[in-house]
This record gives sequence, structure tokens and C-alpha cells, in this order.
Amino acid sequence: MNQYAKIEIEVDRETAAALTDPHRLDAVARLVDRMVRPSAKDDPLAAVLEATAADARAQGLADEEIDAELAAYNAERRQG
Repeated sequence: MNQYAKIEIEVDRETAAALTDPHRLDAVARLVDRMVRPSAKDDPLAAVLEATAADARAQGLADEEIDAELAAYNAERRQG
């Protein structure tokens, strides 16, 4: 059985305001868990990316849509 503990971290005011949404707060908590205890690959960044993709799939996005969003983001970064 998982046991949970509350922690306190400092974030800017906009982030704190965004985290008043319980769904977003839960998602951030899962990301923190996965960063601290990464997947078997022991790569925190890979674990976060895997978790983010899994969450996107759980929300109904297909892998093709995720890939398209990443490609668009990368294209914008190259232009800017």
C-alpha cells in the first residue's frame, strides 16, 4: 500500500495559482514521483517523458498526435 506525505516547495505565484487545480496538482505530484524514482532505465528525463506520453494517451491522444505536437514545438524553437 502506498503511503503519501505532503511536502512544501517554493514556486512562483503563477505556478502556485495553477496548482490550485486538483487535476494539475495530481499530475505534478506524479511527475515528481517519477523524477525522484525513475523507471528501470534510471534516467529521470526519460521517465518524465514516458510519464507525460502515458498521461497524454490516457487523455485520449494518439501517438501520432503526440509526435505531431512535438514536431511543431521543435519547429517553433528552430525558428525562434
